[in-house]
Amino acid sequence: MAAISVPVLWGGDLPETLDFYRTLGYEVTYEMTRPYIYGVVERHGYQLHFGPTPKGMSGEEAHIGCLVLVSEVEEWHAEFKAALRARYGKVPVKGAPRITRFRPGQTRFTVVDPVGNSVIYVQPDEPDPEYGGSKQLEGLARVLDNARIYRDSKLDDATATRVLETGLRRFAATAPLLDQARALAMLGEIAAVAGDSDRVAELRARIEALGLSAADRAALAEDLRAITDAGQ
Repeated sequence: MAAISVPVLWGGDLPETLDFYRTLGYEVTYEMTRPYIYGVVERHGYQLHFGPTPKGMSGEEAHIGCLVLVSEVEEWHAEFKAALRARYGKVPVKGAPRITRFRPGQTRFTVVDPVGNSVIYVQPDEPDPEYGGSKQLEGLARVLDNARIYRDSKLDDATATRVLETGLRRFAATAPLLDQARALAMLGEIAAVAGDSDRVAELRARIEALGLSAADRAALAEDLRAITDAGQ
């Protein structure tokens, strides 16, 4: 017997929520606000449903969300990013709504909608994460990979911060300067998302004090741009 599972997320202000998904290229196929709210959006043959929202907590605080399996995950991220920039004048990277960053080789990203629902777009053949970092890497490079897993797969900035700070203390004396700079930049991006401008300034100063070569500065440019974007 065939079966289909359909997630029901929180609707919040339903017209606003449905309009947000229109921005991402979804079609609204059902909208009801009385006697209670219920909405449905559809894209490429799959649906998201939205029902009543409990009071006193956001969807993100309650960990409301779902997975969407997509084979062209990088293309979807690029499309959503462009649509959100067109609507908001910038790519929202903190608060709600927002979209998480997509790095080369990444296999998932998350869109948090205005209600706080987290819709995670995942490549179907995504490998299991290597917690602790890839065994093919060593030192601070492995620490960076481990922190990336917590940030990108689990949206757990607190654990990523602890991993990075411990790794810097342990490997700063021997790690390549670029790896040190990337660890500091990731901490800077996390601090910018949290709105801690003093911490961002401190981390930028630490990066500057490393005395990076021109080649390393060029390789770090995207990481530094992420700090700026997160602080907007």
